[in-house]
Amino acid sequence: MPVVAEPLSGVPMWRPVRGGNAFEITVARLAQAIRLGLVPVGERLPPERELAERLQVSRVTLREAIAALREAGFLESRRGRSGGTFVVRSAGDATPSHDRDAAELAREMGDALHDALDFRRVLEPGAAALAATRALSAADRAHLVACLAAARTRDPLTRRVNDSRLHLAIASASGSTSVAASIADVQLRLDRLLAAIPVLRRNLDHSDAQHERVVEAILAGDPAVARAEMEEHCDATAALLRGLLG
Repeated sequence: MPVVAEPLSGVPMWRPVRGGNAFEITVARLAQAIRLGLVPVGERLPPERELAERLQVSRVTLREAIAALREAGFLESRRGRSGGTFVVRSAGDATPSHDRDAAELAREMGDALHDALDFRRVLEPGAAALAATRALSAADRAHLVACLAAARTRDPLTRRVNDSRLHLAIASASGSTSVAASIADVQLRLDRLLAAIPVLRRNLDHSDAQHERVVEAILAGDPAVARAEMEEHCDATAALLRGLLG
């Protein structure tokens, strides 16, 4: 039978995933359980079917989340009668340099991290919705499409910069210099932290899809969809950061 750690001080072992992007929230739930020691290093996660039921997500979503954390070095899958998915490194383990830097940055930011994520959650969906109400020029539309294409790069040296440029292009398309300046500020506050966290390939896939839906809604002139898609994107990023860093 797999080892299942007991909850700590009333902390629920596996809270159901509610709302938002199920993949990112599932990654966050797993990372939180690992970071809090609910499943210590060397121990095994509950069976896939049981864990999917507890989290109330599909087994496909759960497999994607486990694969993402496996790629990041937190989990390891083993075959055989004693096989399963094992925790091999804590989400709070500062061994790799990027994890140490991310943890240090998060500690330095303290409550400012949560403030920045909340501010971004309010601001960026509004900017996307506002952009969708604007009569964008052909040049503006082409710029958004070009930034979207550039943001799909998987080159770690340019991915973060291109991601920020896309968000700033959306802010600029809102037509409000005050909104664009505020988004540039919050992007700057979060940029080093986002660049320092482990790269999860499946998270990048989801992020790319979210970016595409936001830009498509803006170009289609649909502010409600643009806002909703950007809200989902901001929530997914916040869930990932809070899950990995606390």
